[in-house]
Amino acid sequence: MALSDTAAQQRLRDAGLRVTVQRTRVLEALAERPHASADLVFTGIRDTLPGIALATVHGILNDLTDAAVVQRVNLPDVGSALYELRSDDNHHHLQCVSCGRVEDVACAVGAAPCLHPSHDHGMRILEAAVTYRALCHECERNGNG
Repeated sequence: MALSDTAAQQRLRDAGLRVTVQRTRVLEALAERPHASADLVFTGIRDTLPGIALATVHGILNDLTDAAVVQRVNLPDVGSALYELRSDDNHHHLQCVSCGRVEDVACAVGAAPCLHPSHDHGMRILEAAVTYRALCHECERNGNG
């Protein structure tokens, strides 16, 4: 999914963020590679922005997450957070236990997992996450699982 400069800049403006080349490139990188780590985003943009530092990418991703422009995704067995542009809905993730591939899954249907705890112990629930752990067709075909 490509994201034009204009669309990326509009997302930043809509979130009340200052439009910069670095922020625009980070959004474009996430459009090209959803569920990317900060390291992967950095690798994807450093050739077009040779002066950018990994710490800057981390800062931009934090700012974009705080502004709800991107969503931070923490998955089992993944050493660092992943980021995606899809932040305005309640979707889940499907993760291959062999190769680590991550795909979006719409809300659970049928006998949905428990997303509302039986007791909140006086805490305000901020989020609930469901991760389906699976074996992708490619890994299963190659005997990796």
